[in-house]
Amino acid sequence: MSDSRIPVWLDCDPGHDDTFAILLAAYHPAIRILGVSTVFGNAALEKTTLNATSILTAIGKADQIPVYPGASHALVRPPMHAPTDIHGETGLDGTSLLPPPTVPAITSVSAIDAAAAALKAEKPGTAWVVATGAFTNVAALFTKCPELVSHIKGLSLMGGAIGGGFTPAVLGHVDGVPRIGNWTQFAEFNVLADPEAAASIFENKKLAAKTTLIPLDVTHLVLTTQEVRDLLLYGADGGKKEGEGKTTLRVMLVELLMFFAKTYSDVFGITEGPPLHDPIAVAAVLAGVGNGQHEIPFCDFDPSATGAGAGQKERYDVTVVTEGTYEEARAGARTGQVIACLLPPGEEGVTIPRNLDIPLFWKVLEECVSRADATNASAASTKEGGGS
Repeated sequence: MSDSRIPVWLDCDPGHDDTFAILLAAYHPAIRILGVSTVFGNAALEKTTLNATSILTAIGKADQIPVYPGASHALVRPPMHAPTDIHGETGLDGTSLLPPPTVPAITSVSAIDAAAAALKAEKPGTAWVVATGAFTNVAALFTKCPELVSHIKGLSLMGGAIGGGFTPAVLGHVDGVPRIGNWTQFAEFNVLADPEAAASIFENKKLAAKTTLIPLDVTHLVLTTQEVRDLLLYGADGGKKEGEGKTTLRVMLVELLMFFAKTYSDVFGITEGPPLHDPIAVAAVLAGVGNGQHEIPFCDFDPSATGAGAGQKERYDVTVVTEGTYEEARAGARTGQVIACLLPPGEEGVTIPRNLDIPLFWKVLEECVSRADATNASAASTKEGGGS
């Protein structure tokens, strides 16, 4: 019997929000993870790789989903300083409940070769690549294996920021200055970390036509408020059902969110709750599955448009500012800024949603936590019973 789930290769830099991206991809019933590759970003590569293997252990998937270390720095730039003020020294500060990995990362095969082999093994037009860290591995993958551009179904990226009222999201302030990006006034971290990698993706028009970009303008609509944290901690009915409630996994996840919430409040002045960036890029894979049971609808048109333009799908030509060093970017240069130009109706380009069904997203994410709880409980029961 054929597997109808969507095959996904996940490239990430865990990271508090990457934790939820891994969880969503691992436990959504319509997704099948082919593998995970890690990249520098929220912490150094060694730490993001350790975090990925620890997360998979925490959710009971370490023996099913392989992890491959990828790039430790940008394609043509020197190593950059990790954002320890956001994610802490480990990249996943804030909890003592993250377990040590039970299965180590695989180093005998490169991340690029592993991803290419896994994707090529899937039927044409079915597999997705999802990237929630710097785009270095993804750019290297499609440069080394250009045939994959026509083979994959889509590429979903978390990164960039549009600004200009693209959505009503609050992007916050840094040093009293309104911002577009989250690492500089103009640049979002994932793009700034390797702007040349991002540019190479968007310059490839065939790949751009299959690309969905999830910018800060969208992720900042999806805030982990106190209500959301309670949902994730206690379950959909507040832990009233027997066996539900504050499991070790749920406590760990909420502790991570509380750390993330404090840094977002301290650094950006966003106090309602931190945005949960990375799982939105995973959810975008589900936007067009055509199955009401699993689809998470995204809005890829201007909801304020009227008349003939109402409901018209929007596609964009995207460019990235690559001039300037990391230091110059921090000093005010526009290095890493994403510039999105709306294309005429019917032309192919990058999809940049303006919104999604946020209540449904949180419902689906909590359901994935429940499935992870069940897996962990089953494993614990087998261990206590002396099973192998």
